[in-house]
Amino acid sequence: MRLIERLHRLLLDVIKSEFDRSGGADLNSVQALLLYDIGDSELTAGELKSRGYYQGSNVSYNLKKLVDMGYIHYKRSETDRRSVRVSLTDKGKAACDVVHNLYERQLGSVEAVGEVSQDDVRDLNHALMRLERFWTDQIRYRL
Repeated sequence: MRLIERLHRLLLDVIKSEFDRSGGADLNSVQALLLYDIGDSELTAGELKSRGYYQGSNVSYNLKKLVDMGYIHYKRSETDRRSVRVSLTDKGKAACDVVHNLYERQLGSVEAVGEVSQDDVRDLNHALMRLERFWTDQIRYRL
């Protein structure tokens, strides 16, 4: 379990390093991942939270910062004025592309450099999905 947590922190470090090198040092790695997860969609903070990637206050705080920095634009929902929908600005799309390109580059070299085959990644993904389902059931059914 500690390895999963450590790998997540390392991923955040890799993303931060990429932005430091590419001149986007005003973003932190969580904000960069938020931009990547929004992508071409128009979402609410609740939708991002319900996907299970982020804690509620963390989403709200980072979305506000991203709006202030010009990475996201937002508009009030027509039906529920309390709800705000967010989408990427051109600056946000450029940051999203940095993460996308980083992932593509990593996928291209993980086998040759990291000695992790496509079969290893497929098997790992299956195991992690089963673990996610197990933990979700633990929470949902209070097992």
